[in-house]
Amino acid sequence: MIFGLFGKRAKRLAPVEALLARVADASRQPGLYIGGGIPDTFEGRFESLTLHAFLILRRLRELPAPASDLAQDFVDACFAYLELGFRQGGISDIAVPKRMKKIGQSFYGRIKAYESALGAPEPGALAEALRRNVSPGEGASALADYVGQAQKRLAQLDLDAILGQETLFPAFPVHESTPSV
Repeated sequence: MIFGLFGKRAKRLAPVEALLARVADASRQPGLYIGGGIPDTFEGRFESLTLHAFLILRRLRELPAPASDLAQDFVDACFAYLELGFRQGGISDIAVPKRMKKIGQSFYGRIKAYESALGAPEPGALAEALRRNVSPGEGASALADYVGQAQKRLAQLDLDAILGQETLFPAFPVHESTPSV
């Protein structure tokens, strides 16, 4: 009897895990780190994942039920993914809860900052929020453009498309500079 409950939970969470995998893949696009100026560090990868998760959560919030249930499952899966990253990175069992608390505060702080920036009347508010949190250099404007493109793309998708479509985010262009001689 009890094992049947675990099977139902796993079946319910399978689409969420698949969505998280696609979001994580999108957050690792090389262009985000090269042209977008996101540092290729654990913190930078966290920021990129958070930005992409924010975009998905924002779209899920706009959709009718059961999207809100899926959004909570998605957040839970994100935190489980981050916790696994800590553990695989050699963080001790004792230190993981402290780190997760800090990650949670950062995650929700970023969500709030990006939401405020998107609702702000100033056109550069999102680029400024991205500059503060993700990309301290010149890449913040390119990231803001990318977020706009991603929002437009996600706005066209319903829940089934979000769960089933392989590519949810646009490709971030990679512009590698050629070395001067």
